Amino acid sequence: MTQETKKYNGDAQPELERPMLLADTARTDSTFEEIPIIDLKDATSTDPQARRALADKIRDASINVGFLYVKNHGISDEVIEGAVKAADTFFKLPLETKMALDIHKTSNFKGYTALLGENTDPENRGDMHEGFDIGWEEMKAIPKDQRDGDGAMSGTNVWPADLPGFREAVLTYYHAGIRLGKLLFPLFAMALDVPEHFFDDKTTKPAAIMRLLYYPPQTGVVDDRVIGIGAHTDYECFTILWQDQVQALQVLNANGKWIDAVPIPGTLVINLGDQFARWTNDVFKSTKHRAVNRSGVERYSIPLFFGSDYDVQLHPIPSCVSEDNPPKYEVVTAGDYVKSRLEATYAHSK
Repeated sequence: MTQETKKYNGDAQPELERPMLLADTARTDSTFEEIPIIDLKDATSTDPQARRALADKIRDASINVGFLYVKNHGISDEVIEGAVKAADTFFKLPLETKMALDIHKTSNFKGYTALLGENTDPENRGDMHEGFDIGWEEMKAIPKDQRDGDGAMSGTNVWPADLPGFREAVLTYYHAGIRLGKLLFPLFAMALDVPEHFFDDKTTKPAAIMRLLYYPPQTGVVDDRVIGIGAHTDYECFTILWQDQVQALQVLNANGKWIDAVPIPGTLVINLGDQFARWTNDVFKSTKHRAVNRSGVERYSIPLFFGSDYDVQLHPIPSCVSEDNPPKYEVVTAGDYVKSRLEATYAHSK
């Protein structure tokens, strides 16, 4: 649980006294056996106590697990189904058609990734999935000369030419995810004991990368170093993940035990990434995870990696620094950090 102590002020009702220094809130060597489920129904409540209680649950999960499920998240089944159908249609295209959008042809890591085209765990031989990556884009296309640059990650999305409705279905889900991410940021701010609007000017055009992922049927164990996605931590602030009903996602606890993040209908998975770890000086830590699809059937998932604007410098948040917990990381811009991690992930396939 979070570090809180009960204080009585002479009234019948106790009140909660928060720790003086969040920076000195120690993450337990968490041997969690399950991932908490958090209801977001109070995320837009006008009741400050309800929002505070919700933020405290998020804080507890962020410090001690790094993963949580959310329900009442606001993304409709219709929007999800549209994106999944679009992904299924795309990944069934001929390989040569998909390779025309090869991610290596772009400088900002947008487009198609073939089987074994990335390797998130350096100890492995490649990840057994196909992917299609996009970043921020308005629903209404904007001419190139009117687009803003994003520094280290500047560049536009690429789209298949002859796939009617694909762009619209994918971007509809993408923007629904953006809205959810913007709903979560104030709650994370409250959990970090900073003002609710702390992240507003740092997420004006959120640097959110979304991936459509397809895992082909994989049976038997030909090589343990080839799995769906190797063990890794994510790069951005947090990830919003939709997964289908095929079990594959696993999360590593402090005992070195892999805990299944079982698919729960009506929920999304949220996990913290490395930007938050750097920004919070490790008060929030990203937790290692992987995907192992030995089910014998194909699997789809859609992670949306939600970060700050790419030009934001990741100075440690004031509440996360103290004499006993001084700054741990070199200050970098969010875009430079994400690009460096992506370069390492795709280096083996260049």
